[in-house]
Amino acid sequence: MSVRPQARKRFLTAGAAFAAAAALIATTPATGSTAAAPSTAGSGSAGSGSTQGYTPGSRDDAQNAKLTAQLSAALKRQSKGSATSLAVTTVYYDASQAPSFRSTINQAASIWNSSVTNVRLVARSSASLRYYEGNDSRGSYYSGNGHGSGYMLIDYRQAQQYSPLRIIAHETGHALGLPDHYSGPCSELMSGGGPGPSCTNAYPNATERSRVNTIWRYGIAAYDASAAFAPATPTHAGAR
Repeated sequence: MSVRPQARKRFLTAGAAFAAAAALIATTPATGSTAAAPSTAGSGSAGSGSTQGYTPGSRDDAQNAKLTAQLSAALKRQSKGSATSLAVTTVYYDASQAPSFRSTINQAASIWNSSVTNVRLVARSSASLRYYEGNDSRGSYYSGNGHGSGYMLIDYRQAQQYSPLRIIAHETGHALGLPDHYSGPCSELMSGGGPGPSCTNAYPNATERSRVNTIWRYGIAAYDASAAFAPATPTHAGAR
């Protein structure tokens, strides 16, 4: 797998319960619809949803453009002081379908929880964000709406070549709304596989932390369970 800018991209890269009600509510659970499980049939496609990969390429340009637009809109609202939420949102995730990486997934969630303040990742069986493991020729990826819903497939081969913790933290960044920036340095989490396999940093930098807080404070008006992203399940999940 190449990590040059023209190489194929595919790595894990709030549309469900964000009550804009009372300022007294400290936390609004982002329960959302339960994310569909990966399909074990098909030709290896990631389903009908937009996907976000770990290594550079052009396949996910549309998804990257969408996340970039969402971020830009949130930054504009921030400059005007137009907050869309007063509460911390809880995004529930389920790692039961990725047992080999469960502890690493929990570690990645802890990294994000210690890095941002406007959204929190909490493990629960009924979740809007799900993790799977398996084989995919395109590598690991995130498929979802960038609003706390969707799923991630952690590719076995890629997790042997790159740091599993960085892969998972990077793809979780997509679920929280961040686009890829492969040309960035290793210190930038969303540079993904751009800096190469030797890069193991799994922590978002100050700009990335600020952007996630901005997205969830100014960019998500409502996390409505009825509008949660329900993608097709990853192909080849669980297959070795």
